[in-house]
Amino acid sequence: MESTTTETRPTPTIRLGRKRFGQFLIERNRITAKDLERALALQSESGTKIGKILVDMGFLTERDCTLILCEQLGYPFLDPEQYPESGPALEKISLKFLKSNLILPIHWDPENKKLQVAVEDPNNDSALIALKSLLGCELELKMTTPTEIVDTLEIWYGEGATQLEKIVDGVDGFEENYDDVEHLKDLASEAPVIRLVNLIISRAVEARASDIHIEPFEKTLKVRYRIDGVLKEVESPPKALSPAVISRIKIISKLDIAEKRVPQDGRLKMRIMGKEIDFRVSTVPTLYGESVVLRLLDKESISLIDLSKLGLSPDVEKTFNGLIQNPHGIVLVSGPTGSGKTTTLYAVLNKLNDSKKKILTVENPVEYQLEGVNQIHVNEKVGLTFANGLRTMMRQDPDIIMVGEIRDAETAEVSIQASLTGHMVFSTIHTNDAPGSVNRLLDMGVEDYLLVSTLHGVLGQRLVRLICQECKVAYTPDSGFHRHIFKLVDDPTTVKFYRGEGCKHCGGTGYHGRLGIYELFHLDDEIRHLIMQKPDVSQIRALARKKGMRLIREDGWAKVLQGRTSVEELFRVTQENI
Repeated sequence: MESTTTETRPTPTIRLGRKRFGQFLIERNRITAKDLERALALQSESGTKIGKILVDMGFLTERDCTLILCEQLGYPFLDPEQYPESGPALEKISLKFLKSNLILPIHWDPENKKLQVAVEDPNNDSALIALKSLLGCELELKMTTPTEIVDTLEIWYGEGATQLEKIVDGVDGFEENYDDVEHLKDLASEAPVIRLVNLIISRAVEARASDIHIEPFEKTLKVRYRIDGVLKEVESPPKALSPAVISRIKIISKLDIAEKRVPQDGRLKMRIMGKEIDFRVSTVPTLYGESVVLRLLDKESISLIDLSKLGLSPDVEKTFNGLIQNPHGIVLVSGPTGSGKTTTLYAVLNKLNDSKKKILTVENPVEYQLEGVNQIHVNEKVGLTFANGLRTMMRQDPDIIMVGEIRDAETAEVSIQASLTGHMVFSTIHTNDAPGSVNRLLDMGVEDYLLVSTLHGVLGQRLVRLICQECKVAYTPDSGFHRHIFKLVDDPTTVKFYRGEGCKHCGGTGYHGRLGIYELFHLDDEIRHLIMQKPDVSQIRALARKKGMRLIREDGWAKVLQGRTSVEELFRVTQENI
């Protein structure tokens, strides 16, 4: 693979001052002044570069740090995807020299006597001058991360050990099983185990994972990340380290490491890439040890969720905005687990949240903290259920109430009563489509006359992965797809579909990010009259479609034609009749 060449840049004569780099980061909202103050205090003790300290403290990733340095120093960043298959043969240069000075040879041009190198520090004059002298050449400098340099040097010129393998090598004398709790605590507190867990977590954040699954099996320990709704297996530690890794996670989550027979739930908070990230931790005993799942909760990003950016079509967004502005009544969001219902409700609350309204929520669990919103955490062990929480809310004089989920008759009944007494109620419900929510509520025992007088509408939704913009390619669909799109375009034979080929940016999946596809079931007088006749869901759906409701799959086809998602992804998350 040929590398991309650029014009050689001279080494800047102005050195990078620690205050200047810190100010650079503060101006870009990557760190706070307090973060910099803590990092500078550590630097005064250790003498380590400020960038490395910020990375070690979890305020930045190595890649972020290098990209910011590239921006400030004026050097191009060399992405690992641009590396050649193997490095140039340089007999005069030792691996030790390259590793100690963090220099990665990329491309050798013998004709022009020019060597392209990727470095961590372009101001490392002594090493770069020595390299030029030994080879009698000019250097073309680019920048990349130190971990990529060391790992690639090992693969090209050494034994090929990865960063995770090097950390594992630092753990001495581990065994298959541990019954001694004190021994487990000691092992989980060792630096290599701490670094190993931190590596697993930081890689998940860099990969945009929503969940980390750590699963012990008979002969392996699997680590998998859920990225854009799909699980992906990643490099994992050896099985024998399973007790140490799981114990470390339990310790920082304030769980009981001695208890391995019952499920446990906990939380932990870490600062990674300059952001405070909460983790919801769940452990369950399995045949070969405890399985752990960490849910990543980026509370900074949830506060920025804008209803207009969720993927609602303009007409649906306009109608939905009208529904949520009602002074009282119920609006529901429906869909299966993992379809983004809670995110949609948080976007609604963000839109409605102002000093003139009191907003209360009852959730299980409270995943994100919303500024200015009073949130109640369901605790069934002490009798605080959704229904009881709702009753408590009614005495708090709220304007808007959000219920995490309507799952039983009692919660449905109290929600109805809350809406009848002048409150606006938002909640989620598990149904395959939006019209099906009516039948689900009727089956729970809600009286039809109460339902039609309080329910304004239901937003049904799914999440589809977005095609990666870096490797997106067009193709002509088979004529068999024309029946799906003939109502959406004038001439289906001229249509192009898109897919992602897979690249470094998307981790080879062809997708990067997710988008909602929706259907909005809006109750009017005719639909309310039909509901009073106790129809089945197909009758309700047929009338809603007659009145202009676009099904989830039809909305998905529109986004396929826009080139935002693929046919395969649409078929993965929807059924034919929705």
